[in-house]
Amino acid sequence: MVATRSRGLARATLVAAAAATLAACASLSPDGGMAPVVSRVSLELGKNAAKIVTPADAEAAQGRVRSLLTRPLTADGAVQIALLNNRGLQAEYNALGVSEAAYVEASLPPSPTVSLERVAGSGDLDVERRLIADLLQLLTLPRRARIAETEFRAAQQKAIAATFQTAAEARRGWIRAVAARETVGFLATARASAGAAAELTRKLGETGAATKLNQARSAALYAEVSTELAEARLEASKEREALTRKLGLWGRDTEFKLPDRLPGFPTLKPQGDVEAVALTRRVDIIADRLELDALAQHYGLTEQTRAISLLEVTGVANRARSAEGEKANPKGFEVAVQIPIFDFGKARSARARETYMGAVNRLLEKAVNARSEAREAYQTWRGRHDIARSYQARVLPLRKIITEESLLRYNGMLVDAFELLTNARENVASNVAAIRAKRDFFIADVDFQAALIWGGAPASFAPSAAVASAPSASAASPH
Repeated sequence: MVATRSRGLARATLVAAAAATLAACASLSPDGGMAPVVSRVSLELGKNAAKIVTPADAEAAQGRVRSLLTRPLTADGAVQIALLNNRGLQAEYNALGVSEAAYVEASLPPSPTVSLERVAGSGDLDVERRLIADLLQLLTLPRRARIAETEFRAAQQKAIAATFQTAAEARRGWIRAVAARETVGFLATARASAGAAAELTRKLGETGAATKLNQARSAALYAEVSTELAEARLEASKEREALTRKLGLWGRDTEFKLPDRLPGFPTLKPQGDVEAVALTRRVDIIADRLELDALAQHYGLTEQTRAISLLEVTGVANRARSAEGEKANPKGFEVAVQIPIFDFGKARSARARETYMGAVNRLLEKAVNARSEAREAYQTWRGRHDIARSYQARVLPLRKIITEESLLRYNGMLVDAFELLTNARENVASNVAAIRAKRDFFIADVDFQAALIWGGAPASFAPSAAVASAPSASAASPH
């Protein structure tokens, strides 16, 4: 009777474990877990994100990229190309696929071990077969599957963050490349004006109407702005190559065209509570929350199993034959439990608790930092907008008036050439600074969206070599 009850109990336990196993099993999704990524990117950016798996996928993406490259590249076009063509982003999607595979693997029951032993000697034959399954892993499978699923959801949020980061880098690269191109265009026009002025001064010097000092000053202005133009062209080439890398382009695709200047200023909209928006929408915070949830589940699992580190069930079937021809076929099962004599799980429990609390503190720190980053990004965004608008609405119109009045006074012989050339030098510096201010505003706009939605460090506003040295340039400007 006792043996019958034992067999019934063992059978019920195995049936319950098998039922829990079947309920916990997951399967690989057709898109490698990309559905939330595609949905969020479409919602926030209005762009398409795609994982390249098959040759058909690659052909479709390449066709879309080349279609976008047939016309001058816009900022939105650059973002879309980066999302389809950046191989680093595709590697992030591959990492998401690995995470999904780990989730599916964690939801599967542990594979049983089959043992076959054959012993022969002195005319006797003993064959023993064993089927060994880890009962502890079977019983805890549903919970471990939920932990793996939570970690997979966190990996999806990280893939979304990587997508947003790639889009932001492409947009910043486009802004810098176009601003550098606009600077080259302005300095090229300024050099032409400086060259004409230098040539006129030289001819006037031949007639005695211009002094040698004025001739030297005009020639120096032309030489300076020519140097500034060479530096600006070098900077434009570097920014274009940086953009090319972000877009993942090579071969003939690198011959894409860029606009000659940055677009006009957008209409500013009220932003509301930027701190609340950052805390509720930032993808990196959502991912950290999910990872914290997974750690909490790990901690609970550790608490439940800390006193049992190994629990195995072994089904035994033994077949024996003696030299006299007698046969025996005993059956049964064996349970093995590892008893933690020296450590009752306190070390594992302490490690899990400290790991969990460390993650809690890091999440709280990120929440505090996210609030500050949102406020700082908003202040920078508004400040950069006001500075750039001031150049466009006040500084440049005043510089134009000064240039025109100086030229009139020079023609009326009311001022000398030195004042005219000084005004020209200042006008060049103001125009280059205005281009830089507009560039910095558009980059600040990207950083502001990053601080609200996906996190990430803001871009540096260090001036390029051509821009930094622009105040020393001197040339007659057409504006």
